Amino acid sequence: MHSMTRRPPGKTLLLTLALLAPVMAFADYSGNPRAAELKRILADDYAFSGADLAAVDQALRKAERVPRLIEKEQTAKEKTLTWTGYRPIHVNDANVRRGVAFMNEYESWLERAHREYGVAPAVIAAILGVETKFGGYTGPHRVLDALSTQGFEHPTRSDFFFSELVAFFVLCHEQQRQPEDMLGSYAGAMGAAQFMPSNYRRLAVDFDGDGDTDLWSLPDAIGSIANYLIKYRPQVAWQRDQPLIAPLRPTTGFRAPADAVNTKLPSETLGQLRESGAHIDAELDDATAAGILELKLDSGQHEYWAGLNNFYAVMSYNPRVYYAMSVTQLAEALSQARSEQAAR
Repeated sequence: MHSMTRRPPGKTLLLTLALLAPVMAFADYSGNPRAAELKRILADDYAFSGADLAAVDQALRKAERVPRLIEKEQTAKEKTLTWTGYRPIHVNDANVRRGVAFMNEYESWLERAHREYGVAPAVIAAILGVETKFGGYTGPHRVLDALSTQGFEHPTRSDFFFSELVAFFVLCHEQQRQPEDMLGSYAGAMGAAQFMPSNYRRLAVDFDGDGDTDLWSLPDAIGSIANYLIKYRPQVAWQRDQPLIAPLRPTTGFRAPADAVNTKLPSETLGQLRESGAHIDAELDDATAAGILELKLDSGQHEYWAGLNNFYAVMSYNPRVYYAMSVTQLAEALSQARSEQAAR
């Protein structure tokens, strides 16, 4: 288990902070009009005492305003790149090598998650690879700053980040952690599994049984990812030993229904896709729920796949097709590499 205690900054960190100083400023969000709403929710819904609310005020006074985190959220690579540009970020030889080493080291935990939850070990590993390079990079931003800046100031998603800020204070209170000490992504996601605070509270599990649900602990992250995939969105809960995608080849006259392309849930069946002129290269029943995945290439062409239930389970983790496809293809590469390793 990794400690949450922050080490004294070294020279590199001090230099980084100095360079960021012009864009980071204490905001004293305790005076923001919505701060009163936040404290009311904490008092009414989570029984925060007067002393607890005073600690929240103190944290909000220490929060730094970091507008560039809003820009990073709005320009995330899965929103701006083509599939040609996005895929190599995650599906590459270095990630496969790291992933195989990770799966070898944590094999017993991955196999236990498979037994208890049904989630394929390679998929759990691939999610950790895409999210944090298998736990090696969990984010440098103070979660307090990320959620305060975006919860109070995001132009289009402030309500979402405000609700996560509420959940963050509740999480810190429950786990007796200092809000200023928690580090994560530009969006406020935490740990090797990169859970937002609400999902941390609801879906993280103490998989190693040490009494601390700690997503910086890789065993806890492994179990929590598996738990997430079966519980977060019940209509596409992970199905044991089922595929994620199937090759789809448009034939002459194929017309993809616009409301079936790159959706967050499967909207068709394989039978309907076949009737519309798609060749599905898989021995799957026509009644199998599916959707069309359309991946834009730099050439202007598109790559097509049929997304199946487990693909949409991964999309519940991050609702971007490129993200889920990267997890899918990295998982396939890891499975193949481990099989080759075992054969040798």
